[in-house]
Amino acid sequence: MVNKQRLIDEFLELVQIDSPSSKEGKVAQVLVKKLEEIGCEVIIDNAGEKTGGETGNVIATLKGNRSGKKILFSSHMDTVSPSIGVKPIIDEVNGIIKSDGTTVLGSDDKAGIAAILEGLRNIKENNIDHADIQVVFSIWEEGGLHGAKNLDYSKIDAEYAFVLDSGGSPGEIIVKAPAQDAIKVKITGKPAHAGLQPENGVSAIMVASRAIENMKLLRIDEETTANIGIVKGGIATNIVMPELEIVAEARSLSEEKLDAQTNHMVETFKNADKEFGAEIEIEVKRAYGPFNIDETDEIVQLAKKAFSNMNIEGKTASTGGGSDTNILNKNGIKSVNLGIGMKKAHTLEEYIAIEDLINSAVMVGEIIYISTSINRIWGTYFLRIKL
Repeated sequence: MVNKQRLIDEFLELVQIDSPSSKEGKVAQVLVKKLEEIGCEVIIDNAGEKTGGETGNVIATLKGNRSGKKILFSSHMDTVSPSIGVKPIIDEVNGIIKSDGTTVLGSDDKAGIAAILEGLRNIKENNIDHADIQVVFSIWEEGGLHGAKNLDYSKIDAEYAFVLDSGGSPGEIIVKAPAQDAIKVKITGKPAHAGLQPENGVSAIMVASRAIENMKLLRIDEETTANIGIVKGGIATNIVMPELEIVAEARSLSEEKLDAQTNHMVETFKNADKEFGAEIEIEVKRAYGPFNIDETDEIVQLAKKAFSNMNIEGKTASTGGGSDTNILNKNGIKSVNLGIGMKKAHTLEEYIAIEDLINSAVMVGEIIYISTSINRIWGTYFLRIKL
């Protein structure tokens, strides 16, 4: 049985350990100790050296005592800002845990971490037979998926991965997520005195405005989005703006549609540049690729069976956000992202229902149980068919 109080206490402990992106060193050391106490073999890879962070990804293996699907559970250790000095509050009336409103809570993604730890303990304490289980607690997921991109995949031999990092309640199985292009634009115009000789200048902001005016943005279709996120430039009001930097993005479940949207945005900037006679530099980078897992795939059926055992309906869904799931799939580990109930993530109103936190831990244990027995059960089924 999941130990409810232990789970809540551990979640409260974890969210109070400061771990903004690239600064996960303290929480990583705490997690190494916890995983070793459970009985895992634990290493920290060199992703921190590659990214300039405090620590690498925490990789743990809990050796099994029988055959079965080798599976991996993953959550990220970093939290978005503001996340220094989190003060969690248990709201017993509403059955939730929230912050005091001055920071995020950090359930994204420390709820996933707490659920994985409790799920492993549940398996160990109840002497449940299991195959090898691996755990990855990644660094710097927010703002780039850097930990997963730099994970030491030579240490991973799991067949399937379950990432606990989606906002839906337990039962949600994310099987589709988009690719993303990061677009950086630098527009160089010509300075001039805004009051005496503005006609001698080339305004970088006017170039950008013309481009954005003619650009398809926000919701493009049911699979595609685009956004201008950052605009930086200018020196003073009396100087025609000589330089401007823009950071934008485009996403789509379809790489063909993503290519078309990104090309459209690039061409719009180039056309505006020609009109005003500025200089423009454009950098496009595919931040991550999409994933699309068939609903009939074994990994989805495994998750649905686990939820069925919990009397929860397992439902597949798609998302417009990226996660470590995208990177794991790209590296050949079939992966889905599971809902753990974090709500209003990335805001000061973030919270998680205690029931969802508990069910997330139960979910981990059920997936381990099903993945261990699935070969035996399905093998018998196929043997009968053969006979």
